Amino acid sequence: MISISPVADEHEEQLSLDAYQAAWPHERFGLPEVHSFKRQLLDHADLLAREDGALLGSGFAALFHGFPERPTVFVTVPPSRRRRGAGSALYAALSDWARERGLETLLAVVADNDPESLAFAERRGFTEERREKGVSLDLTAIEPPRVDPPAGVEIVTWAERPELARGLYEVSVEASPDVPGYEDETHEPFEAWLAHDMQGPGDLPEATFVAVAGDEVVGYAKFSLNTIDTTSAYHDLTAVRRAWRGRGVARALKATQIAWAKANGYEELRTGNDERNIAMRRLNAELGYKPAIGRIFLRGPLA
Repeated sequence: MISISPVADEHEEQLSLDAYQAAWPHERFGLPEVHSFKRQLLDHADLLAREDGALLGSGFAALFHGFPERPTVFVTVPPSRRRRGAGSALYAALSDWARERGLETLLAVVADNDPESLAFAERRGFTEERREKGVSLDLTAIEPPRVDPPAGVEIVTWAERPELARGLYEVSVEASPDVPGYEDETHEPFEAWLAHDMQGPGDLPEATFVAVAGDEVVGYAKFSLNTIDTTSAYHDLTAVRRAWRGRGVARALKATQIAWAKANGYEELRTGNDERNIAMRRLNAELGYKPAIGRIFLRGPLA
């Protein structure tokens, strides 16, 4: 008999995270990042599946401010605990949660190296909506590329120029709709964006790099760092104003990130880009990033 219950305390939050990372071992982060992520959401569900008290898996549903009618769900059952009904029970419980909120479909996320989870979703009527291609850069095997911003552009850290926050926001507002998969996102107001996107435990001003032309912010790039894996960093966002694209701003920002990460003892950089984001995928390849595990996003019905 499978029982489903919401996480009740921090100990159970850790159990949910452990189940997630057993199914997604290439992603490493700790409870501070989980707590920060939950604070960013309009609403969420964090569920555990047990059989006779033994943990089988976890399920998570997230409602983002930018997509208030699109719940994103993760059903994570480690391979050794599958085919016992936990995935179906979690799917049903997450569907009930969505139905109670008047929502009609789910956006499920699976790793692109997990055909069993993909088949699980497809059997329940989910169809692929988009893919993110994962890449990684082995910093131990390279020398940092040259940082060569276009004439009139300087790369600084946000820590050095904290007054640039409003300019960073303006770049985000302009660039976000151009990111494949985020065309319909509703951008948050400045203060909410600052709290949710720029002030989490892994969002360090000294690891946020800003391209400025005079007093104008023309682009920025930031890392998402974490408290568990201090040798690997994730490229969170690289954004450039439309009028400045194609001039080398993104390359200069990313080269600066690579140099900073290597100088600060990081061994690997990771990121994912929608397969339609040809420009960024080409830049990553030119800088030496190699294919890694990505994500498949599938749209499907409630149970």
